[in-house]
Amino acid sequence: MIADDVVAALDRGERRVAEKVDGEWVVDVEAKEAIIEYFRVRKVEPSELGPFRYLDKIPVKRLEPAAGVRVVPPAVARYGSYLSPGVVLMPSYVNIGAWVGPGTMVDTWATVGSCAQVGADVHLAGGVGVGGVLEPAQARPVIVEDGAFVGSRCILTEGVVVGEEAVLAPNVSLTASVPVIDVTGTEPVEHRGSVPPRAVVVPGTRPKEFAAGTYQLACALIVGWRTEATDRKTSLNAVLREYELGT
Repeated sequence: MIADDVVAALDRGERRVAEKVDGEWVVDVEAKEAIIEYFRVRKVEPSELGPFRYLDKIPVKRLEPAAGVRVVPPAVARYGSYLSPGVVLMPSYVNIGAWVGPGTMVDTWATVGSCAQVGADVHLAGGVGVGGVLEPAQARPVIVEDGAFVGSRCILTEGVVVGEEAVLAPNVSLTASVPVIDVTGTEPVEHRGSVPPRAVVVPGTRPKEFAAGTYQLACALIVGWRTEATDRKTSLNAVLREYELGT
């Protein structure tokens, strides 16, 4: 299947860059390679949408009312991304290869990077940066699973996985190497590259010794867990209040 066909299938949602199989996320390497090839062969061309004029290799995604997607100007989704029915894009950006699930809100100035997979009923709050992972082709993209709430100005990169119905407070910054430390028990439990399902996570620091002295390095702290009584549409403020934390 040539690159044009693969990217068209991604645009229609008939194919995804990564899918969960038997509880594990599996990358469609061929799909990522097709996107890379698509960039290579395309030329920069002008395009116009309403009052906006663009110069790019990749056209802007075009949506019909039947798609059931709300796009608030000047939000942009690139061709080759997929927006499920019920998605709302406030002024924001969704890159090629990304998949956004039903009922998800991409809030103002949030970005969904290339190949990122965002589940159903997710809220990406204002200014969230979901990083793109296009190369190498076998690398896992950033994944935000169903029902998660990602607070304002959070940054997710390097193939981080945010588990189902997890809640990230504002300004949590996660990479593959940033420790996510569960401090809810008598001993800390450390995770890297992933946030467990239903975890409530806030920014933190921990000391590290260097030749020049002791300095605080960024980490994230799991301070609690969403309860069964907490509806997935509960606001971030309400969840954090359970743990006597402000936003």
